Amino acid sequence: MTRILNMKHGQATREMTRQSLRALNGHGDPGRFGRMFPTLDPLVVGDDKLFTLAKAMRDTAPEDGKDNPNIPAGFTYLGQFVDHDITLDLTPLDLQKADPLATQNFRSPALDLDSLYGPGPVLAPFMYQRDAKGRKLPKLLVGRTDPSPDGTGTDLPEFFADLPRTGAGRAVIGDERNDENLLVAQTHLAFLKFHNAVVDWVQQRHPALDRDALFEEAQRLTRWHYQWIVLYDFVEKLTEKGLIDRIRREGRRFYRFKTRPYMPAEFSAAAYRLGHSMIRESYSHNRVFRPGGPLGGTTGTLKLLFFFSGKSGAIIGDLAATADRADFPNGPGPQRVLPSNWIVDWRRFFDFKTPPGADFLLNPSRRLDPLIVPELHGLPGEEGRFAVLPFRNLRRGVQLELPSGQHVARAMGITPMAPEDFVDGSPDGQAADDTGLNDTTPLWYYILKEASVIGKGKRLGPVGSLIIAETFLGIVHGDQNSFLWQRENWKPELPSAEPGTFTMVDLLNFVGDINPLG
Repeated sequence: MTRILNMKHGQATREMTRQSLRALNGHGDPGRFGRMFPTLDPLVVGDDKLFTLAKAMRDTAPEDGKDNPNIPAGFTYLGQFVDHDITLDLTPLDLQKADPLATQNFRSPALDLDSLYGPGPVLAPFMYQRDAKGRKLPKLLVGRTDPSPDGTGTDLPEFFADLPRTGAGRAVIGDERNDENLLVAQTHLAFLKFHNAVVDWVQQRHPALDRDALFEEAQRLTRWHYQWIVLYDFVEKLTEKGLIDRIRREGRRFYRFKTRPYMPAEFSAAAYRLGHSMIRESYSHNRVFRPGGPLGGTTGTLKLLFFFSGKSGAIIGDLAATADRADFPNGPGPQRVLPSNWIVDWRRFFDFKTPPGADFLLNPSRRLDPLIVPELHGLPGEEGRFAVLPFRNLRRGVQLELPSGQHVARAMGITPMAPEDFVDGSPDGQAADDTGLNDTTPLWYYILKEASVIGKGKRLGPVGSLIIAETFLGIVHGDQNSFLWQRENWKPELPSAEPGTFTMVDLLNFVGDINPLG
């Protein structure tokens, strides 16, 4: 891979014009959404060309050697959890189409876990535990599962392994989007349990703290270790080891702001949509739902992952209405509570360095490339072109007037990919050549193709890496409660396999609930 180590903001109101964004030049304070490269001309492409490219991005053999051994599949859904922590666009779709710059981010552009804590225990006491006398505790609520068969004729008991829910099955969490599929829901659950375990850890060391002080200290530690995981475990798996510290030493060159961080359109509408290429159509989920498992080899398919979560979303109704009864081992109809046999086995999603010969498979993510699984080319509840997720992504980039990948590369001082680099024998490369989009390329597709050609599908190329790394580092830098602001030389304090660092595997080991089904 080409080495990359040597290598605005805000409230986009309806009055914000393209000219005023250009004038800001990335260093002003336009609000929470903005542009990293506001002076670059937009790429203008018609829908027909975009749809031709989008159709060619369909992977016709999604399980045929498309694995990325460097990034376990759990990072796909950690990435979705992180996305929900930093972005929320409530603008109606018709207004987005009419005025794509008039977009407000209703999430703080910070890794502060507001999707976990909500507005806090004072304003959202229903998200927090209470003792027998009704007094609030510094811990978050956790839900119980519904007893269910394990596929071998033995009944599983209930576990504290679901999101807290109302009687109707609605998740009582800070961001209901984290209940839209089972793996992001179980990721959210892991962070609920992580905060609660940190409360116990702090209380053992500081027994004199009152409940309010205990909560604040546990929240700080939870947030700081989460920020470390995102920067050094997640981002550096997508880019390359050492990049974050290099940018910390030399400074951010492209993602800059005066006061508060903003959410760059180049990040949210292009680079960070890389996660769509990482999604598999099925997963070895636990000992019940796995290849060769007791239910005839039923695995954790995307359809099932939406069915056994997403309690309040429209997608679940569409999937349930179109599915055969046989598709759902626990019976048809949305589940109000997660069945016990659907608790995740985290050993299958993060690398715990299990010795060879273990009786389970570690799910890798898919390669970082432009090929997207067929399931995402036929989204439930959508018709025609808008059922094709790659088309929606490409079209959104044009709506937001993003520049081409080549323009962004040149602005970064990086030699852009040549048109012939796209023509690599793949259907998408041929479509890009046929439409001329290998000469001036939509940024999202460019970043995925760069990852495929330069990163060999294992990591991002230089343009994608710098947008991702600088944005994440910048939003931590700009948060006055973050470890980079409060204590720049801070190192993780919680127990870990390697002292002074902290990973998702360390977090799950600290929680101690890696595989409740055994």
